[in-house]
Amino acid sequence: MSLQEEVERFALAARWVAGLVRELPADAQSEVWSGPGLGDWDMRALVGHTSRALLTVEQYLERPAESEQAASAAEYYEQTGGAGAADAGAVLQRGIDAGAALGDDPAAAFAGIAERVIRRLATAEDDLILTIVGGMRLSSYLPTRTFELVVHGLDIATAAGLPSVPPEPALNRTLELATALAIRSGQGGRVLLALTGRRGLGDGFTVLP
Repeated sequence: MSLQEEVERFALAARWVAGLVRELPADAQSEVWSGPGLGDWDMRALVGHTSRALLTVEQYLERPAESEQAASAAEYYEQTGGAGAADAGAVLQRGIDAGAALGDDPAAAFAGIAERVIRRLATAEDDLILTIVGGMRLSSYLPTRTFELVVHGLDIATAAGLPSVPPEPALNRTLELATALAIRSGQGGRVLLALTGRRGLGDGFTVLP
């Protein structure tokens, strides 16, 4: 897909999540914000972690790369998983720190970050940027952020008991990437059988490396 198409899908996902966060209590001291989010994250940390899907784009746009190490979003996930880059303890703490950084009005802060990044992308070129796995085209990296926004947006909706469906173009892109990861990991047939009602996937199944 073109960079413009990836930016559009990313923007839809970002604004959808911002809308979900606005539905949480305005009072940052509410028990909802300190209540369950995902795993060891409370809601504030979950929202904070989700905001990093926006902030990393902003940061990486200022970090040009000289060569390409990952040519697709699927390769990005394979490399982060295989290299152990996504250390669980570090990811947990970054989410907590990002949640705290959202301040006394986390919904407004999240929405502000989303709109700032979307504006920045409007003038971006499809250059090589330096990511955690090395150089990637912006158009290859953005689907990983759309994926994170959609998945964690659903996590937020689930934790808060909010009925919400992601925007279709962003959801389609996320499912395309999930399918690619399933196929590349040898789990494509298993996923297809589950999607067609033949068998379940079992607790804890994931296509992520």
